Formats: sequence, structure tokens, C-alpha cells
Amino acid sequence: MKRTKDFNGSKVIVGDLPLAVAMRKFKQKIDDSGKLEDVKENLFYEKPTTTRKRAKGAAKARWRKKLREQELPKKMY
Repeated sequence: MKRTKDFNGSKVIVGDLPLAVAMRKFKQKIDDSGKLEDVKENLFYEKPTTTRKRAKGAAKARWRKKLREQELPKKMY
């Protein structure tokens, strides 16, 4: 019995398309799906404390950005 791998993923049917156009479409589909980010994220093990620390830092940065956008402009005189 022959085993075949079934790849359920992003496909681009080339047909009459030039190779450059097909590659651009494929890269766009990969970027939109977010698969590359998942692979890069799982490439190395990260301790749970490091993950929480990075998430907390990102939340602080978002909060500081929100406060910065809400403050009144400085007087220019």
C-alpha cells in the first residue's frame, strides 16, 4: 500500500501565469495566512515566564501609545 502525503495549504495554480506572478501570489497567500509567523514562533522554545513578560511589555507599550494619542498638544510659544 502506497502512502501519499496530503498537503492542505496555500496553492497557486500557475497555468499560463509567468513564474514571477505566481511566486508573488503564493508569497501573498502565505503572508495572509500567518503560517510563516507560526513557524518562526515555534522554531525555538520560549519559557512561559518570558512569554508573559513579553506580552506584558507589549500591553504597556499599547497603553502608553493610547495615552500619548489622547494628550493635548504642547504649547508652541
